[in-house]
Amino acid sequence: MILEAVMLNVKPGMESDFESTFKKAAAIISSMHGYLSHEIHKCIEVKGKYLLLVKWQTLEDHTVGFRGSAEYQEWKKLLHNFYEPFPTVEHFEEI
Repeated sequence: MILEAVMLNVKPGMESDFESTFKKAAAIISSMHGYLSHEIHKCIEVKGKYLLLVKWQTLEDHTVGFRGSAEYQEWKKLLHNFYEPFPTVEHFEEI
């Protein structure tokens, strides 16, 4: 199992729109091969900061399968305009 971790900084004033749009986008990612689960958390201290955690069966399920898919293009259309700066995605494995 691979854990994808992403810190999302949403542009000021767009938080509510982001949250409602993310609910729609969640259906996209959850339908992908290798997807296990996801969580999104809103930061208490910093307005507009979110933590996205996605569990995948393998790294390639995310980096090749999801990112190379037509569904990812739809995900991008829905969500990528909310971020400033664009987030860095990191992957972790359990020890």
